[in-house]
Amino acid sequence: MIYDIVVVGGGPAGMMAAGRAGELGARVLLVEKNQQLGAKLLATGHGRCNFTNLQADKKETIGVYGKNFKFLFSAFSKFGVASSINFFSKFGVESKEEDRGRVFPLSDKAGDIREALVKYLKKNSVEVRLGAEVKEIVAKDKKIEKIILTNGEEILGRNFIISTGGKSYPETGSTGSAYGWLESLGHKIIAPRPALTPIVVKPPHQVWCGGKEKIVKKLEGLSLENIGISVYQNDKKIMSRTGEIIFTADGLSGPAIIDLSGHVGEFLLEPTFLKIDFKPEIEISKFEEKLQKDFHQSHNKMLKNYLAGLVQPKLLPAIIELSGVNEQKQVSDITKVERQALARALKEFTLEAKELKGFNKAMVTAGGVDIKEVDSRTMRSKIYENLFLAGEILDLDGPTGGYNLQICWSTGFVAGESVTF
Repeated sequence: MIYDIVVVGGGPAGMMAAGRAGELGARVLLVEKNQQLGAKLLATGHGRCNFTNLQADKKETIGVYGKNFKFLFSAFSKFGVASSINFFSKFGVESKEEDRGRVFPLSDKAGDIREALVKYLKKNSVEVRLGAEVKEIVAKDKKIEKIILTNGEEILGRNFIISTGGKSYPETGSTGSAYGWLESLGHKIIAPRPALTPIVVKPPHQVWCGGKEKIVKKLEGLSLENIGISVYQNDKKIMSRTGEIIFTADGLSGPAIIDLSGHVGEFLLEPTFLKIDFKPEIEISKFEEKLQKDFHQSHNKMLKNYLAGLVQPKLLPAIIELSGVNEQKQVSDITKVERQALARALKEFTLEAKELKGFNKAMVTAGGVDIKEVDSRTMRSKIYENLFLAGEILDLDGPTGGYNLQICWSTGFVAGESVTF
């Protein structure tokens, strides 16, 4: 049997591509090495599945996808955010909007998103083969001829869609094996790296704490909202975010950190610093003036008691330690130099990035198939006329909040629609 289309990878992009191709009348086979479809999809959003974002396809905000954002214009115009919401609604999944434009199933169940896609496959007569792991892709005369499974079975097709994802969440089967297949076929692979992952920092004493104990470890578990984070290299600010951060045993996590991590990973060949601003709503010069005024008004108060009203209790010892000011000192006796040191500790809490957590902690993979070798209007390979690529396998990634799943829906839909048979 020769299938019109063979889709490799039963994740969000693969299911969307297979369903759309079947909807158009193609004889489609979807092969997935796991024993279930959408294993990774079930883990998204802590099981709630933030499946898109209202800002994901807006021209004003599409730059959040980084240097390759223009590649997405065509796919988003064919199947964007509204199309995604309507698609799932047709299969019984009503949605709700939460902060920052994030869209979730009304039920808060990722399983509902997967079941909608499974219904889509069944409705359009897509044949699904589970436990089918691909060993090799065979090409001849610039066309993909067949795939060979690990059990030796050969599957023939007129067209092939690769949507195997990246290397993040390896426990769900995302091992990045397709990178090797595609590279052997002549496609250029931009080195995959973890993205949307916690950042490991160097011990603070290596930066500016003398020989003192690791302060980050002391702050483990501390979660703070509305915190400013700026990335610096060679004393130049590269980018910044404001949001929630969480101190871990060896670094930083939380939405604001996760969003910056993919970019930080690009710069780590040179010293890269993270400056944390615990009071981003006020400039440092104005903050020093506030301290001076407060100290004058509370002249009999000890420093530790004053700071207790300014920062969370767990953060208090770190700020005192980093500023070098005696916590027992009355604020009326604090010098200008000490006041400036306190302001820097609260406004420029500086850590040096060491590395990113590995793929086992990453939400998505940055890097992948070079998009210069893929037609953005069809997702067709520019090297093999019957090969299409969709989803995380491509060198495309965005911030947290539903942006990356929107890439999967859009590129998957376009790939499934573009195949001729």
